[in-house]
Amino acid sequence: MSDPAEIWRRLAGLTPARIGLGRAGSGLPTREVLRFGLDHAQARDAVHAPLDAETVARGIEDLGFATRAVSSRAPDRATYLRRPDLGRRLAPEDRTALQAEAMQADLALVIADGLSARAVHENAVPFLAAFKPHAEKAGWTLAPIVLARQARVALGDEIGGALAARAVAVLIGERHGLSSPDSLGIYLTFGPRLGRSDAERNCISNVRSAGLTHDLAAFKLDWLLTRALKLGLTGVALKDESDQSLVGAAQAAALPSQPDS
Repeated sequence: MSDPAEIWRRLAGLTPARIGLGRAGSGLPTREVLRFGLDHAQARDAVHAPLDAETVARGIEDLGFATRAVSSRAPDRATYLRRPDLGRRLAPEDRTALQAEAMQADLALVIADGLSARAVHENAVPFLAAFKPHAEKAGWTLAPIVLARQARVALGDEIGGALAARAVAVLIGERHGLSSPDSLGIYLTFGPRLGRSDAERNCISNVRSAGLTHDLAAFKLDWLLTRALKLGLTGVALKDESDQSLVGAAQAAALPSQPDS
């Protein structure tokens, strides 16, 4: 293949990244300018869109989980964007309510709007549906699933601590680029409590239909949580080697069966 335009066209079909855009004179073609404007508008909408906690809660409860709704100390979206510190702390009345339900559960799951409620709307329930069989097989006890508005990742530390859970996993809309306004991140922390640092978490990123599938993300959380509960740690001390388990399983499935002797 020697036609550069054809090479770029084929490469552009393999990635949502902005490559091979072409040009019109000294600028971009009109179609690319319009496409950029659309992606930029969708990214802004994802940041400012409110979390539809009621609809998400119904989907979660249909899976058989109990839910609770809480808010951070950020009273609205504008404050949340300007004051990240308020998004990391629970409203006092919600902290008291969760403490009343404290239980020695193995895992507390938190659904947080973060910087993309759209990511939560599209991915939270499908991920939980994929993760539920893993939790049941392992015999883990789960605290009621908490839906948190105006929430940052670290809010999970206070929620997990209030519920006295052994570990917390925060499912949160990620800070996204122009091509991924629907990307969900999952942050796992062992021994959640106020003051935990980001170095003490493991992250599973880019969970969405065009990224890491819900089934694979559920497998990774299973793998990480199993080891976190066994070793009593997460973060930089817990290396994610779940891919090796997947490769080993794939190789075992590819091996020919032994002939009968």
